[in-house]
Amino acid sequence: MSIGTSHLVLSTKAGAQYGWIMIFPIIIANVLKYPFFEFGVRYTHTFKKSLLEGYADMGKKYLWGYTLITIVSAFTLLAALYIVTAGLLKQLFPWLFLSDTVLALYLFIGISAILILGRYKALEGIVKILLALLTVALIITTTTVLFKGPIEQLPNFSPQPLFNEIGLLFMIGLMGWMPTAVEASSWVSLWRLEKDKKNQEEKHITSESNLKDTLTEFNLGYVLTAILAVFFLIIGWFTLYGSGIEMSASASIFAEQLIQMFTTHMGDWSYFFIALAAFATMFSTCMTAHDAIARVSLDTIKILGNSQSTKWRYEYFIILLAILNFLVIWWAGGQMGTLVALATFVSFVFAPAVGLLNHKVVTQKNMPKESKAPKWLILLSYTGMVFLSLFALYYSYVVLW
Repeated sequence: MSIGTSHLVLSTKAGAQYGWIMIFPIIIANVLKYPFFEFGVRYTHTFKKSLLEGYADMGKKYLWGYTLITIVSAFTLLAALYIVTAGLLKQLFPWLFLSDTVLALYLFIGISAILILGRYKALEGIVKILLALLTVALIITTTTVLFKGPIEQLPNFSPQPLFNEIGLLFMIGLMGWMPTAVEASSWVSLWRLEKDKKNQEEKHITSESNLKDTLTEFNLGYVLTAILAVFFLIIGWFTLYGSGIEMSASASIFAEQLIQMFTTHMGDWSYFFIALAAFATMFSTCMTAHDAIARVSLDTIKILGNSQSTKWRYEYFIILLAILNFLVIWWAGGQMGTLVALATFVSFVFAPAVGLLNHKVVTQKNMPKESKAPKWLILLSYTGMVFLSLFALYYSYVVLW
C-alpha cells in the first residue's frame, strides 16, 4: 500500500533535489507516525473490530469527523495516484499516443473492473506479484548506484536551500505521505478483518495468532517500507543531485526521468523491466487505495446507519470514486505536480486529527491489560501529535495565506 507515490515520486525527488539531508525527514516521519498505525493493528487484533467501529464506540461524532477527512481525501488521493500511474503506463507502451488524462481514465475502468470482479482475493494476489518485481529491481539498482558512487556535480552547482519556504513545503509534503497518509491506518484495520475472514472460509488457520506475532508481522512490513524509501532517495541523490536537472511535474516526463535513473545503472536492456516494475508498483497502489476508500465509505454508512444491510454496495463506491477522481484529474489538466501537492497537503493537515483518534481508541479503560500499549509508545504518540500539529499549522499558514 505504502510503496507508491511517497517512494517513487517524493523520495526520489527528495534525493535528486536536496541530496542526503532528506533522509532525516523520511526517518522522522516513519518514526513519529509509527504509533498511529501500530495502534490500529493492536486495536483490531484485540477487539476483532475495525478502527471505524472503534471510533463509533467512543461516540458517533468521532466517526463523523473521520468521515469528513475521508471525503476530502477521496477527491485528491486517488487522482494523484492514478495520474502518476498513467505517466508510467505511457513509458511502458510508448506507442500509446494518448494524453495522461485519457490513460488515467482507462486505468480507472480497468482497476474498477478487477476490484468489482475479484475483490480482496484478487487484490492480495496481484499486489504480491507486482511488488516483488519492483523490489528486485530496486535492490539491484541501489547496489549498482552505491558501487558507482554519486555523479560528478556541475562546477557552478549551488544546492537548493532546504529551510526556505519552498524547501520546507516540499519537506512537509514528503512527510505527509511518508510512509503513507495516517488515515490509511483504518484501511489496514479493514484488510486485517477481511484477511481473517478469508482464511477462516478457506480453513487456512486453525488457531488464532497472538498479539506479539501480529505486531511482529506488522513491524517487519513497516521497517522494510521505510528502508525502501531510503533506497529511492539514494537513487535520486546519486543519479541527479548536482546535475542541474530538475524532476518534472508532468507525469509522463517524470516517469521517463525515473526510469532513466534505473536504466543508466542497469543498462538499456533493463528499460522494459524497470518500466514494468515501476508501473506495477503504482498500479498496485492504485488498487489498494481505491479498494480501501470504497471499504471505508461502505462500512461508515453501515455503522452510522446502525445496520449491516444497506442499499449501497461496494461496487457503487468503486465506480463513484473512479468518476469523481477522473473529474479532478480533468480539472487539473493532468498535472501530476499539482495533484500530488494537493493530496500531500490534505494528508499532512489531517494527520494529527487521525492520530488523536487512534490514540484515544487504544487508551480507553476497556482495553485489556495484556493488550495495552507500552508507555514509550504512548509517549511517542504524544510527540508525534505535537510535532505533526505544529508543522500542519505552519503548512496551512504558508499555503493558505
